[in-house]
Amino acid sequence: MNLVYADREGNVYDHPDYLALARSADMVTEIMEDELIPLPEGATLVSLPFTRPVYLDPQSGEMKRMAGEYEAVGALLPQGFTRLLLPGYLKTDKSKLMPLFGYTAVVWKEDGFYVAARQSDDPERWNPVNCDVRELELQVDRLAKQYPDNRLYQHLTKCALEYECLTASNTFLQRWEGAVPVSYSCNAGCHGCISEQPEDSGFVAPQTRMNFRPTVEEIVQVMLEHLKHPDSIISFGQGCEGEPSTQASLIIPAIRKVREITDMGYININTNAGLTDHIRGIVDAGLQLMRVSTISALDGHYNAYYKPRGYTLQNVEKSLRYATDKGVLTSINYLIFPGVTDREEEIEAMIGFVRRTGLKLIQMRNLNIDPETYLELIPPAQGEILGMKQMIEIFQEELPEVAIGSYTHSPFGLEKKKEAEAAGS
Repeated sequence: MNLVYADREGNVYDHPDYLALARSADMVTEIMEDELIPLPEGATLVSLPFTRPVYLDPQSGEMKRMAGEYEAVGALLPQGFTRLLLPGYLKTDKSKLMPLFGYTAVVWKEDGFYVAARQSDDPERWNPVNCDVRELELQVDRLAKQYPDNRLYQHLTKCALEYECLTASNTFLQRWEGAVPVSYSCNAGCHGCISEQPEDSGFVAPQTRMNFRPTVEEIVQVMLEHLKHPDSIISFGQGCEGEPSTQASLIIPAIRKVREITDMGYININTNAGLTDHIRGIVDAGLQLMRVSTISALDGHYNAYYKPRGYTLQNVEKSLRYATDKGVLTSINYLIFPGVTDREEEIEAMIGFVRRTGLKLIQMRNLNIDPETYLELIPPAQGEILGMKQMIEIFQEELPEVAIGSYTHSPFGLEKKKEAEAAGS
C-alpha cells in the first residue's frame, strides 16, 4: 500500500518506498487490507491544499512527514460508497480551510488506486458517466420552452448544467429522483453549509442558494412533469435551498393538487424535521418518503453542527415518529466522519434513535468539511473509537430491519435492495 501524493502542478505520484497512512479524526493510523476497495468509477483524485503527506517508513517503522513541496491526495467518492478513513496528512497552515469535500484515504497497490471505503448502495444511478450531457441540454431546452415563465426550471438549469447536480439533471431527464427546490430560508445554521455561509466563516459555499419564493403552480408543474413513472421520486429539499418545511404553506397545497391529478410515483422531502407542526401538515397532505438530515443522536454534537433555531433534536425525533406512524417510509441522511461517527457513544445513541423512530433506511453520506474546523467544533470523544467498518457491522447486527444505503429508495426499490443484501450481492 504505497503512498500517493501530488506536486503543486497537480501531478499525482506513488512512492515505491513509503507506505500509505490514513487518519481517523485527528489520529494518524495504518490502513488494513480489508478496509480497501479499488477506486470506484466516477471517483475523483484531488490534492489537499495546505498539507503535507504523512507516511510509514518501512525501514525504521516510524511515521514521517514527506519533505519537499508536495501535498497529500484524497479521493472524492461517488454516491453509493462510504469512506472508512481520511487521507493521511498534516496541515502546513492551520488557519487555512480546505474546500468543502469529503476526502477519503487513497493508496496505490500493484494493479492501481485503492480507497479506504465500502460500497453501501448500487452506484449506477448516481454515476456521473450515466448523465448524457447532450441529451441533458436537449431536455433543458425543451422544458424551458414548454414552461418559459417557470422560475424553478430556470433555477434548476444552472444546477444541472453549471453545478452538474445529478438530482437537478434527473428533473430534466425525467428519471429516478428529481428536484423541486422551494425555500430560500433555513431554521438551522449548519457548519459548512454548501449553499450559504456567513462572511466571517472562512468557507466558500460551492453553490448559490435560490433567492425567490416559487408559486404553487410552478411547483406543481415540475412535480407533474416528473411523476410519470411508477418508481419516479420528486424531492423537496436540495443543496441549493434552505429548509423546505419552512415553506409548508406552498408544499401542502402543491402535494394536494398533484395527487388530485395523478397517483404516479413518490413524493419525498429532504428535511431537518425540526418544525414538527409543519412536517405533520406535509405528511397529512400525502407525503410518502422522508429523509431527515442528522449528524448525531447526541444533543451536544447535533447542536454544535446544526446550530438549530427554535427547535431541538427532540423535535426531529417527534417528526420522524409521526411520519413513520402515518406510513411514510422514513430514513436519515447520516453525515458521517471517520473517528467521530464510529465513537462508542455515538453508535449507542444512534441505535436508540433508530429504534425509537422506526425508520427503515440509514443513508450513509460522507460529510463534506474541513476536518480540523469540524473537530474543533464538536465535543471530544467519551468512549472508544471502534472504526467505521465495525460500526456498520454493529448497525447491521443490532438493526436487522434497517437497510444501510447511500441514497433515497422507493418502497419497491428498498425491498429489492434488502433482498440483494440478504443474497450477499
